[in-house]
Parts: sequence; C-alpha cells; structure tokens
Amino acid sequence: MLNHSAEVSLSKFMTKLLRHTPQQYGLFLDPEDGSCLLEELLAVINAAPKWSHITEEDIRQTVTNSEKQRFAIEGERVKARYGHSHTKVAYEPGTPPSVLYHGTHQNALPAIVKEGLQPMGRQYVHLSEGLHFATLAGSRRGKLVLLAVDTVKAVESGVTFYYAGNEVWLAEPVPPACIAPLSAPEEQ
Repeated sequence: MLNHSAEVSLSKFMTKLLRHTPQQYGLFLDPEDGSCLLEELLAVINAAPKWSHITEEDIRQTVTNSEKQRFAIEGERVKARYGHSHTKVAYEPGTPPSVLYHGTHQNALPAIVKEGLQPMGRQYVHLSEGLHFATLAGSRRGKLVLLAVDTVKAVESGVTFYYAGNEVWLAEPVPPACIAPLSAPEEQ
C-alpha cells in the first residue's frame, strides 16, 4: 500500500503517461476514449526504475484516492478523464447544469474578460459542477479567482459541452459574455 506522498507522485507520472506524452513511453492509447489496458500501463510504469515495485493494486489505490479524480478504471482499461494535450479524445456531447465553475488566478482574469475561456494548450476548457474542483484547479498559480459560466447562454452562442465524469465538464472556448467572476470563497 502506497503512502500519500507516493500516491501523489505516482498520480503525476500517470498524468504524464495518460494525458500528455504516452508515445514517449511506448504507450498507445485508444483514439476514441484515450484508454489503455491496465496491464499495459503497469508495464510502462514498472519499466521506470523508481516504479519497478508498483502493482496493479497501487494504481487502483491511486485512482480511487486522487482528489481531482483525474483517472477512471473501467473493467480492465484505465484512462485519464480529462486534460489531454496529446491527441483529441472523443466525448459525447451533453447538457450541463445551467451554471458551471472555472477556477483560475488573478493574473489570467484580464485575458479571460477579453477573450473568454480558452483551452490553453489542452483540448478543452475544464469546468466543474461545484466549487471544490474549480478551487483546486485555480489555486495552483496565484490568487484564486472563481468564475461562473452561464451554460444556457454559452450553448446559445454555439458552445458544445462534454461530460468527463465526476462533476467535470469540458467545453469548447467559452465567450466572455457567458462568464462572470465570483467573489473568493473566503469573501462569501
């Protein structure tokens, strides 16, 4: 059983493998859903000397305990739910709640007000149903700013939304007219 620190480290390595540079490690993901066999992921992880002791159970533990729920295991397959930067993963369009949230930082706000929400090197804009995930995402790079996205207005503007699971929604770029800043949680 991995301790918390080892889980976090393994999660970061799995993120690299399943979201960003799979081919660099000889891992080939299904072009439809971005998944691979759990045993293939384990073999790639075990090939790295630091991770030669990792078991399938360790991967399952890391997936289950991941605070951001970045991964999903379905049967014998594993995938990143969202955040891919390597190839476009297909998601089914869905109807989101009327408001979704996006966490960002103060320095990014002027560009968002001007240009809207952009994928910024990823395939989609990441949004969440609640403030928890938005806060986690937005507090990584500076003073937290939470944004509310009016999804009804966004759909009317031509934005398509995709459900990635576990309260996470993905979207094409969201126009500025559909976005409103919220006060920070400590100010509410």
